[in-house]
Amino acid sequence: MEKSITSFKKDISTLRTGRANINMLDTIKVDVYGQKMPIEQLATVSVPEARLISIQVWDKSNINLIESAIQKSELGINPQTDGQVIRLRIPDLTEERRKDLIKVLKNMGEKGKVSIRNIRREANEDLKKKLKEKIISEDENKNFEKNIQKLTDQNIENIEKISTEKEKEISQI
Repeated sequence: MEKSITSFKKDISTLRTGRANINMLDTIKVDVYGQKMPIEQLATVSVPEARLISIQVWDKSNINLIESAIQKSELGINPQTDGQVIRLRIPDLTEERRKDLIKVLKNMGEKGKVSIRNIRREANEDLKKKLKEKIISEDENKNFEKNIQKLTDQNIENIEKISTEKEKEISQI
């Protein structure tokens, strides 16, 4: 369940808020050297200002490839190139874009909750097998089921809390 929450946190970190965040570039892969590579393997990525991402490209021949990969991505940001540095200015989010991002966030949250429920189901099935094989008693089975349910509820609550915080961050003007 902890892995599901970690995965959920990683997924929502790629969502664009009003601020620059290097995790926004995690989903972008650049087709270089005969394979698709993440930008951080081709350049140094930094956030010098709240609304600016700076990409210091190591190999000049990759600048146009990185630029086109960013333009083709879902970020909706136009890169500005200055020598070996690509700058991404993060514009303010429109109200419509905020609503779209919140919908995406809710879908991600629901997927996280489903994965936690699946883990609960698998654990309960495992308990049933152990009960059937008489490895555990019925009392132990009931206690384990209660503990599994308690953990499930806590983790789902945690995902909801994280979603709410991210939603506030997206809604902030």
